[in-house]
Amino acid sequence: MCFLPGGRHYAGLFLFGLLSDAPEKISFPLLHILKNLNIKYIVGCMILVNFRKPYFMLWRKFNGDHIELPIKTAVQEVIERETNAGYKLKVCIGTDSQVKGKETEFATVIVFLREGQGGFMFIHNERTHLKYSIKERMLVEVAKSIEIAYELCELFTTYNVDMEVHADINTNPQFKSNEALKEAMGYILGMGFAFKAKPEAFASSCCANKAVN
Repeated sequence: MCFLPGGRHYAGLFLFGLLSDAPEKISFPLLHILKNLNIKYIVGCMILVNFRKPYFMLWRKFNGDHIELPIKTAVQEVIERETNAGYKLKVCIGTDSQVKGKETEFATVIVFLREGQGGFMFIHNERTHLKYSIKERMLVEVAKSIEIAYELCELFTTYNVDMEVHADINTNPQFKSNEALKEAMGYILGMGFAFKAKPEAFASSCCANKAVN
């Protein structure tokens, strides 16, 4: 289930300390999450909103083939094709990241699981020169997953497809990523999405990890 208003909302945002180099174009759910982070590195923002400009992310299949359609259209076609073929689908969305020199690369995946029959995924990669602490990077991963989940949740509700958001965050307090667990869980559940963390978060910790390494 998804208890969110429809429509598209896009914005450029300065967040002092987090997005210090330049404004980034982000969608409404990501803006909503970042504005409500209960952590010290967000101390102010300047918002520039454009409600009409379309937002287009480049996606590909695991074999490298580019997805030419807007991601919402492509996912709808997948759901209809797989349903007509007799499969019951489940979708898991996750993001992982890797620091590579001066850059941080993020990979977001949409994993389609055929019940008892394997699955496949769509992948989106992006890079940034922004610097993050481990906790910040974990929360940005979650925000990116929620962003695409929000974009697609109407489809999942319409076609009765179960969807989970997976966070590459360890439930063991001995790991540094655990510092972000409480906030990440709150953001995901607060948006009305099912939540999984390690070791059950295979979409982020396995699939997205493979796409970013």
